[in-house]
Amino acid sequence: MISELSRRTFVTCLSATALVGAAPGAALALNDAQAKALIDKVVADINRVINSGKSLNAMIKEFERIFVKYGDVPIIARSALGADARRMSSAQLNAYTKAFQGYMARKYGKRFNEFVGGKIDVQGSRKVKSFYEVKSTVKLRGQAPFEVNFLVSDKSGQDKFFDMIIEGISLRLSEKSEIGAMLDKRGGDINALIADLQKAG
Repeated sequence: MISELSRRTFVTCLSATALVGAAPGAALALNDAQAKALIDKVVADINRVINSGKSLNAMIKEFERIFVKYGDVPIIARSALGADARRMSSAQLNAYTKAFQGYMARKYGKRFNEFVGGKIDVQGSRKVKSFYEVKSTVKLRGQAPFEVNFLVSDKSGQDKFFDMIIEGISLRLSEKSEIGAMLDKRGGDINALIADLQKAG
């Protein structure tokens, strides 16, 4: 099944972002049909928001819900912070993860009004070490097709995406650079970073 989607929508679902997910305890996407079904589910959620007629702020809140539902947010957030995550207290880690979640929703959700129609064609999936790589091709009107790969794992107890590779660029690593720069600007102050993330995006 080919789903309607825009390139910017697709990037948004990522990050970030997003975006393969399934019910708790479900098996990993072991074949092309399962991978297509998972991605179609996410795309349907995003397109529902885009076509809802809601205000931008309302759509951003909806995107945050989708990001949490399908993305392994704790893993993505910790990965974006890198080694500095190990020096955080439990309270700081929880506050940082929540702030990161909102930051991602605002950063990518603000692009909802820019989306245009397109198509995504899932090619299949393959096991890579302890996770699965789901390959897909995105086709947009007036643009050359481009490849997007989803990295999916069940380490959290659910099938969740923990990265998305768009034309060879990892969104997870891109955010790691962004978060690292923000932390450096604050001289390594975790609490200041959390405060910045609560407003950033």
